Amino acid sequence: MTLLASPLASIESAVIWLLVIFSLATWGLALIKGVQFSRLKAQDRAFHKRFWAASSLEAAAELSESYPGAAARVAQAGYAAIQVGEGAQVDDLSHAINHQDRLERALRQQIVRERRSLESGLAIVASIGSTSPFVGLFGTVWGIMEALKGISIAGSASLETVAGPIGAALVATGVGIAVAVPAVLVYNYFLRRLKLTAADLDDFAHDFYSLAQKSAFRVLIHPAARKTAAHPVKEAS
Repeated sequence: MTLLASPLASIESAVIWLLVIFSLATWGLALIKGVQFSRLKAQDRAFHKRFWAASSLEAAAELSESYPGAAARVAQAGYAAIQVGEGAQVDDLSHAINHQDRLERALRQQIVRERRSLESGLAIVASIGSTSPFVGLFGTVWGIMEALKGISIAGSASLETVAGPIGAALVATGVGIAVAVPAVLVYNYFLRRLKLTAADLDDFAHDFYSLAQKSAFRVLIHPAARKTAAHPVKEAS
């Protein structure tokens, strides 16, 4: 345990301390991402329940403003692309095509934004998982080199002289593997959750598009609805 006693005593001890920092970063990010995904799942579940209970697409417009979550933000982007004011012509086909293109682009761009938000931090975990064994191996190789120099200076190759330094150098490789395995598991777990969340958002976007298509890609947002959306009534989720 002398490697941990002084972080700068040797290269291999510095490598082990670096790997300890990698491990703390992995578990810290795992906790943050777990809270993020769990909160997002609860928010989307509450929004979907209220959204599909609405009487019309217009009636559900204010719900997207009063609920947090990725699905609500996708709905907000969709409404922003197709909403029209009172008195607008609803039988103009050229404007309907324009709204259709805007809706597709708005939904796609918002889903990309949500993916970017959920992907934050995963690249760090993936990097830790892929580089930690090599970092540990570097510490081991350096430790063995120093051990061989010590053996050469001592002029003795007995078991007592060789086993101690080389055994201590091998600790770095073991620590590197111990740090890499949880990082890879954490990355794969949250990558799967990311794909499932993105698939759910895609499904909701398709459903929203179908509802908008029935209304000719136009949603009339009344001033009263905007006022209600700006000052939503808090409800227990």
